[in-house]
Amino acid sequence: MSIFKDKVLMITGGTGSFGNAVLKRFLRTDIGEIRIFSRDEKKQDDMRHEYQAKYPDVAHKIKFYIGDVRDLQSCKAAMPGVDYIFHAAALKQVPSCEFFPMQAVYTNVIGTENVLTAAIEAKVKSVICLSTDKAAYPINAMGITKAIEEKVAIAKSRFSGETKICCTRYGNVMCSRGSVIPLWIDQIRAGQPITLTEPSMTRFIMSLDEAVDLVLFAFEHGRNGDILVQKAPACTIQTQAEAVRELFAGQWRSSVGGPAAEPAEPEIKVIGIRHGEKMYETLLTKEEAAKAEDLGGFYRVPADNRTLNYDKFFTEGNKKAVLIDEFNSNNTRRLDLAETKAKIAALEYIQEELRK
Repeated sequence: MSIFKDKVLMITGGTGSFGNAVLKRFLRTDIGEIRIFSRDEKKQDDMRHEYQAKYPDVAHKIKFYIGDVRDLQSCKAAMPGVDYIFHAAALKQVPSCEFFPMQAVYTNVIGTENVLTAAIEAKVKSVICLSTDKAAYPINAMGITKAIEEKVAIAKSRFSGETKICCTRYGNVMCSRGSVIPLWIDQIRAGQPITLTEPSMTRFIMSLDEAVDLVLFAFEHGRNGDILVQKAPACTIQTQAEAVRELFAGQWRSSVGGPAAEPAEPEIKVIGIRHGEKMYETLLTKEEAAKAEDLGGFYRVPADNRTLNYDKFFTEGNKKAVLIDEFNSNNTRRLDLAETKAKIAALEYIQEELRK
């Protein structure tokens, strides 16, 4: 018997890559119901037909709710009977958030406030909010709004009563919707160069299954107000592009005319850093590392539950803070080409694409 036996789980933004990964993980378990809460009826209809075809015996467990995290009333309408929530709804594309920052505020900040307000009112047992490495030392609108999302979640946790609220923070999820690897595959098949922003740029990389693992770890082991971080490896964008190029070299040769075609593999074309991008990402700031607990494969950052009485902090400090470094994609374990290629090749999405 699992902790999800006969329980109702709601996923906001549930038609996205994360929602699909959770469905594949849980649908055949003893979970009672999975609610997909999102605003796009077309994506919901596509998902409904897909899962009815693939899992006809258990597809009835999926219930679809049209709504928007920006609308508090629609959040409240979906809450009755919900035991747990994975809050994945967000605007995630860095350039689009740069051009439309208020849209990121409405979804990532106000949307989170609405989901948590409705969850606390409905006495939901646990809410896990999905965040990103871009929330640590944020320089772009997407990261700034996700950082505020974390602050909202921690603030709400101080008065959440029966509802446990945690955040998970992770790096780039490979092959998620809108990510770079599917773009590179399309470029290879079209006989075009692979475009990358800056070869020496580093990024944490993880699979969708690892993203689900982190959320489940937070669900089982997190305490109210925690931020949970997975110790992910990283690689350069150049290494990642070379790994994809090697995996799909056969499809490139087919697209440009067979084995004798020149060149033998696609060119990698550097196009420059996009709006709001960093050279490396941070999963744990130096300030957070000073109080983080090492849980093996994860870090736990407990909530700062000090009061608004700041007087004593004029005479007391934290000497430990200056001795601990941040955890970023430059100082984590760096994957070489063979390791990166193996990690990418193991993804279900890549295996399906290679069979095409």
